[in-house]
Amino acid sequence: MKQFFTFSLLLLVSFSPLFSQLQPPTLDYYLPSDVSYNPEIPKPQELLGWVPGTWHVSHDKLVDYMRKIAEVSDRISIEYRGKTFEGRPLLLLTITSPENHSNIEEIRKNHVALTEKDAASQNTSEMPIVTYQGMSIHGNEPSGANAGLLVAYYLAAAEGPEMDKLLDNTVILFDPSFNPDGLQRFAYWANTNKSQNINPDPQDREYDEVWPGGRTNHYWFDMNRDWLPVQLPESRVRIETFHSWYPNILTDHHEMGSNSSFFFQPGIQSRTNPLTPILNQELTKEIGNYHAAAFDKLGSLYYTEEDYDDFYYGKGSTFPDVNGSIGILFEQASSRGHAQETDNGILTFPFTIRNQFTAFLSTLEAAKNMRVKLLDYQRNFFSNARKEAGNNAYAFGSANDPARAYHLAEILKRQHIDVYESETDFEEEDTQFEKGSSYVVPKNQKFSRLLQAMFQEDKTFTDSLFYDISAWSFPLAFNIDFTDKANVSRAATKIENLKLPPVPEVGNATYGYLVNWGDYYAPKVLNKILDKGLRAKVAMQPFTLEGNDYDYGTVFVPLQNQEMNLQEMQQFMNELSQNSAVRITGVNSGLTGKGIDLGSRLFEALKPQKVALIVGEGISPYDAGEIWHLFDTRYDMRITKLDTRNFSRTDLSKYTAIILPNSYGSALGENDTKNLKTWIQNGGKLIAFKNSVNYLKQNDLVSFQLKETKNPAKNVTFEQKDDFDGAQYIGGAIFKANIDRSHPVNFGYDKEELNLFRDTTIFIENDSTSYKNPIRYSENPLAAGYISDINLDALKDSRPFVQESLGRGQILYFTDNTNFRAFWYGTNKLLMNAIFFADEM
Repeated sequence: MKQFFTFSLLLLVSFSPLFSQLQPPTLDYYLPSDVSYNPEIPKPQELLGWVPGTWHVSHDKLVDYMRKIAEVSDRISIEYRGKTFEGRPLLLLTITSPENHSNIEEIRKNHVALTEKDAASQNTSEMPIVTYQGMSIHGNEPSGANAGLLVAYYLAAAEGPEMDKLLDNTVILFDPSFNPDGLQRFAYWANTNKSQNINPDPQDREYDEVWPGGRTNHYWFDMNRDWLPVQLPESRVRIETFHSWYPNILTDHHEMGSNSSFFFQPGIQSRTNPLTPILNQELTKEIGNYHAAAFDKLGSLYYTEEDYDDFYYGKGSTFPDVNGSIGILFEQASSRGHAQETDNGILTFPFTIRNQFTAFLSTLEAAKNMRVKLLDYQRNFFSNARKEAGNNAYAFGSANDPARAYHLAEILKRQHIDVYESETDFEEEDTQFEKGSSYVVPKNQKFSRLLQAMFQEDKTFTDSLFYDISAWSFPLAFNIDFTDKANVSRAATKIENLKLPPVPEVGNATYGYLVNWGDYYAPKVLNKILDKGLRAKVAMQPFTLEGNDYDYGTVFVPLQNQEMNLQEMQQFMNELSQNSAVRITGVNSGLTGKGIDLGSRLFEALKPQKVALIVGEGISPYDAGEIWHLFDTRYDMRITKLDTRNFSRTDLSKYTAIILPNSYGSALGENDTKNLKTWIQNGGKLIAFKNSVNYLKQNDLVSFQLKETKNPAKNVTFEQKDDFDGAQYIGGAIFKANIDRSHPVNFGYDKEELNLFRDTTIFIENDSTSYKNPIRYSENPLAAGYISDINLDALKDSRPFVQESLGRGQILYFTDNTNFRAFWYGTNKLLMNAIFFADEM
């Protein structure tokens, strides 16, 4: 899962001489020898030209083989479920007996019926079990996808009574590549750097892929964190497959550091999410016994119940646990190429493939033998969940920004959760919910535990260590109004086809147009207005005009002295409003009823923005990718990616703003820094995030003071030191901050409080000048998640945002990620405010 892991092992295995290990493998190396194989089924090498493991399979060749195997085998059908950002097909193979295929839809319906209220009538002793097994969601962990070639061949060609029994009693949903774009990227790297004489030296170029690497998808997302928020096309396909079948076991095949062995779940028990039933972990352990037996027979090292956990439900091995299934994580030590020297001797690519193939088959063996037990567990899971669910409802919404609330409802709908409209405005817990911008979600429904998981705001935990984030509450991430105590009678009409809330017609204007900056897509609208060459201004104070109230940040587009005539402007603004779901109001006078008039000097002129993003070695691809994705897919804004390799030769004068994402080490050199500093002094604005503060401080670009924390290790043994140190990290939690809504960085927010995601221990002292602290953590900032006491004390009353001048330019710095994993909709506006309104700060 993580890119680098180093684990010390207690035992070493004996390895064959180097020469024999580095020879091309044969098919016999992988396949069970105690079965016969149908000669009519094409072997992988007959299409590829080589036995799996000789080269890294590219996604196109993987697809070709899967297509061919489905064509010739009556055990396999293939579906094209969607496509990636780069247009590659997302496949699903359904593998079962020919008899089951002839009745597959009836089997599916009966299986899904186990999750419904009348499930008691289903006879599980006569039902096949369903597994969903997917490969290489991290593209540079390729042993899974390459093992997929063997899986498809084996399940199509193997003959005998045991295979017949397996296929009669099992429906196997098989995705040979969860991440086609990443797999293709990594296969190209590994193959183009392979020598005829395979060189296992870890320092060889083959084992050090170029930035950003093949781990991620097109926009550099770690897709194994997207099972819950479902923001990416690949994830949407996977989740729809899951909800079409509700498999009993889901396996997720990964790789880890080369010096390790093989991991399978369960993970660390103390870190299991409390919403996961104890029986789930017991069944996971029972399935693990089948893996252990298979690896004992093979002679491969393995371990379990260490390192990894089942807490965050956004991972492929944990998402099933809150949905009545058993999720299994496999982690194979990675050769990261064709062969590599490790602490355990030479680790070859074929060896890693064989282990993944073995784990796939041991899963099927467990499924076959535990079939009724797992089917009954699934039925009971949903039955018990309904009994535990409350009889009231969740409600959420935002009159200020209906699109944000819509996108949360969209996520729920993708997870097949029932969402309702309300017929009237209502109030719960002193919070107003307006019809048209609010949603009601009854608790008593099939996915009551999944709902709890998505909305939970836990602050206390049995363990202080987390493999991933400790909090992800969606209402907090979206910064919308929320209650978990709504009367279920508020749920009026169940939403079948969710649509973005409509906005009113712009209306005729003779004076100008006012754009509501509170709307999520307002930056998209403003960018199009400025790109069109139209003049626009931003209101620095609220006002009332023609019976409507307008807040800080309202954008005014006058009709006077524009390049478009009145009719063209009317059509353009109407199209912008309707296409972007942004409220734009045509006005006929500049004289307001209250507050500043439209001709006031407190309307500041805005300039077109040309934005660049620093990428490349030393930059976090996750953080950079989230920003690229935000600009490109949400706001339709061009953003130029400037690689650190070429930065010193870049003409920076072309850009009004440059974004420096989370960075490590010396991403920018001395000449780079000199050029960047000159550009800022000449009027540019640098927007920096997270650990880039080290770069800013080391190069004397900022003067703000950081808080230092000390936590001496008292009564901590050597054995406990890693846990002690780990507990001092903020792996990902949510914190409340008070905001000054009159400050341009906060334009568009209608509340005095903002929820921020944080995964750093960077704490900035407040400025003695209060208005220089427009975002300030409260005295009790923890909203959800884990933080140590010493870090909590440091966080209190600190500030997560700083703006400082440098010459005629500015540096704007955020301690944390405002665009986390594409689902933190609630703070995206902060970055866009920094882009468009920095000159007003």
